[in-house]
Amino acid sequence: MSINICTLTSTTSFLTNSTPPFFSKNHQSSFNSSSSSSPPSLSIFNSFTNTNTKIITILRRRNHLKPMSSSFELYNDDFKPFQLNDLHDFQKIASSEGYISICGFGSLLSEKSAMSTFPNLINFRVARLKGFRRVFAHVAPIFFERGIAKPETKEISSLSVEPCKEEELIVTVFEIRESEVPSFMDRELEFRFLAVMPETLEGKAFTNPAVLCSRYSDEEFFNIRCKGSKEIYYQHYGRYNIDNIWRDDILPCRLYLRHCVLAAKNLGEVAYNNFLDHTYLGNRETTIRQYLMTTGSGVMEEEPPESLKTRYGG
Repeated sequence: MSINICTLTSTTSFLTNSTPPFFSKNHQSSFNSSSSSSPPSLSIFNSFTNTNTKIITILRRRNHLKPMSSSFELYNDDFKPFQLNDLHDFQKIASSEGYISICGFGSLLSEKSAMSTFPNLINFRVARLKGFRRVFAHVAPIFFERGIAKPETKEISSLSVEPCKEEELIVTVFEIRESEVPSFMDRELEFRFLAVMPETLEGKAFTNPAVLCSRYSDEEFFNIRCKGSKEIYYQHYGRYNIDNIWRDDILPCRLYLRHCVLAAKNLGEVAYNNFLDHTYLGNRETTIRQYLMTTGSGVMEEEPPESLKTRYGG
């Protein structure tokens, strides 16, 4: 089934038409990597401070947390996602307790994975996000670093999300402290940060917007995050012979796909089926359910190496 009516060009108008009053049209993103090989000049913190509901609700720490209260005044029933460019923008969607909500749609569907990345996270739970779809359409250098990328078969893709009005996703949401945001931004170098409004599975909007890592572009990555420097680009992607990050002709990294499917399955039938039927290959037509029944058959039977069993165990 084709759903190509959701074109990639919708991203630009999607963002442009949803910019809140406090967001300057002149703002430009400048993101950086947390890789140990990254040049010091890529510190997002420095860059940004220089510019202005198995499914049941899962509670991390399970300590009867009270609902987050919001300091965010610009949303209503017609909330439209908007881009977050710097720490100041993130602060505008923080709760009054100083927490930022994060959306997980791939590996972060796994509570274990989320905890390995954010050891101090709280309130891990399942949610619904309307107007987006998952797509395997960008190259992840971490797969090369860990030796699980297969460039000869183009099985090198990780997940991202992109706007698509007709779609909706089952995601996870959890909170991190505001002080953890710079590190989060560093780790998610290749993404565009959007403020979105998830809902409970019953359709009730959350109190606070959450951060979603969505599709970016090669041009923006090079010109903004690499500051037009080939040397900086090489540190992140070039050394793996990656000339283009965002591609529609690549396939999922096998161990990563297996991990995401298992993570979704662990959340219950609703999340599992949503992942299989609302996650697409780069052609935006082939669902992961179809892929696993055809070209990707065998993926779920493959075990990760011992060193990666915990990280890619679902």
